[in-house]
Amino acid sequence: MNRPSWDDYFMKITEDVAERATCVKRSVGAIIVKDNRILSTGYNGAPKGFKHCAEIGCIRQEMNVPSGQRHELCRGLHAEQNAIIQAAVHGVEISGGTMYCNYQPCVICAKMMINAGIQRLVFTGGYPDELAVQMLGDSNIQVVRLQKKKEAVA
Repeated sequence: MNRPSWDDYFMKITEDVAERATCVKRSVGAIIVKDNRILSTGYNGAPKGFKHCAEIGCIRQEMNVPSGQRHELCRGLHAEQNAIIQAAVHGVEISGGTMYCNYQPCVICAKMMINAGIQRLVFTGGYPDELAVQMLGDSNIQVVRLQKKKEAVA
């Protein structure tokens, strides 16, 4: 029997979560796992009750803001932020958990992960934020970048 590793299994679920994203620039999903159990999920998009950027447009695109810069100029929350917030809203302890993301987190999300006690980060896609890379490197978070799996050709 050829079963996927836990990392591959949870990364596939993260890709499914990203399908709920409402950002017009990038669909990002995140899940927080502990003891091989999913504790929380998140995807990027506008705050609850707000119109989605897909409906009203993207401030960052209108202002030509490069990827990885000026994170505050965005109506949406990042997937990692939403996963951490959802855990807090529902009283779920995430300290010691693993965060799975389909992209490297930005510096804001990296700082939130550090303070939330995330022990391990697993991601696939890159993101142009050198300060995030530096802060994750200086933290106690184990960082793992997985190679994306190739789709099987029928």
